[in-house]
Amino acid sequence: MLNLKTILKNLGPGLLFASMAIGTSHLVLSTKAGAQYGWLMIIPIILANILKYPFFEFGVRYTNVTNKTLIEGYLNRGKGYLWFYAIISFITTFTILAALYTVTAGLFINLFGIGHGSIAMVALSLFLIISVLLIFGKYKFLEISLKFVVSVLFVALLVTTILVLAKGPVSHVPDFKPLPIFNEVGILFLIGLIGWMPTSVEASSWISLWSIEKWKTQDKPSLKESLQEFNIGYSITAILAVFFMIIGWYTLYGTNIQLSNNAVSFADQVVRLFTQHIGSWAYLFIAISAFATMFSTCMTAHDALARVSLDIISLLKPKTTWYRTKTAYAAGVFTLTLINFVVIAAFSANMGNLVALATFVSFVVAPIVGYMNLKNVTSDDLDPKFRPGKKLKLLTYAGILFLSGFALYYFYIIIF
Repeated sequence: MLNLKTILKNLGPGLLFASMAIGTSHLVLSTKAGAQYGWLMIIPIILANILKYPFFEFGVRYTNVTNKTLIEGYLNRGKGYLWFYAIISFITTFTILAALYTVTAGLFINLFGIGHGSIAMVALSLFLIISVLLIFGKYKFLEISLKFVVSVLFVALLVTTILVLAKGPVSHVPDFKPLPIFNEVGILFLIGLIGWMPTSVEASSWISLWSIEKWKTQDKPSLKESLQEFNIGYSITAILAVFFMIIGWYTLYGTNIQLSNNAVSFADQVVRLFTQHIGSWAYLFIAISAFATMFSTCMTAHDALARVSLDIISLLKPKTTWYRTKTAYAAGVFTLTLINFVVIAAFSANMGNLVALATFVSFVVAPIVGYMNLKNVTSDDLDPKFRPGKKLKLLTYAGILFLSGFALYYFYIIIF
């Protein structure tokens, strides 16, 4: 049993993972799941977190044992693995950040009454603020600040959930009819919920990059300690997903209220509904929690994508050492800022299509990336005693089959 001091010392990559994961998948999808389909949605939420666990755990396991990132492991399996992951990362880099910053900017405007402020200009301000924080604060600032944000967010949502449970569920309207889950609309919603719960599988490499960065300033923990730290962060993401689902279920299910499909409008709508159910005094409390959720997601995703991009380029161009310097990280952060701001300014009207492309790619490749991670941790790179046991392997195969079925169905729906 590890003592509390050791656990607190090792906190970092797991909490960054939690901060990154608790974004639109929780704030929007988990809340909407409870609001539209009720308590039954706890089943796919828990199922997704369990079945996808090994894919993310392998990022911690491989890096702790080998001192290499998962991306380096892909190269060890063959250059085709690395190129495959590079293409996935290229697509998500030019879509996910732009989408996250757009939602966060719109949330800021709606929640705090900025009048007729331009989403693009607010997004640019957020881009610049976060870029400066990342470049000058470095990993240490990211870790310290997110320990605070995640702690506050957890407490805020725990209090909100308790208040909602204490008040009880809203009364069903007389003509209320539960939405069917197993029709085309319901299945597509389930695919979206499971695909992004707790986050997309390709983010597994982000944890290994954060681990490498943390060990530059402190002694590397044992594999057991690293896994325990990650499990804390992973458990937080699962618990908060359930909190959001309960809040949606108790405040909206059975009211026949139509929720907006626009993530920005939806977030503002949910905050106002929370306050109607709990009390107007809670508006600022909940609004700040919602904005902090998205702001921290933007910060962690921005940092991770900069690191992933540089790691991929340095492995594809091993003779060029510049990509591993501190200057390269700053250049990577600002390059992502510039590119994604251009995407927001030029394609804001088609942002939904861009996100749909990234979603499609993430769903379809999820079982493939999961298999690639399994290949890494069962390879000769790891001593047999550090490889996953039979139970974890079986859970991995179950996850691959589960995600493959959803990916094939999603592929069929989109194409035909």
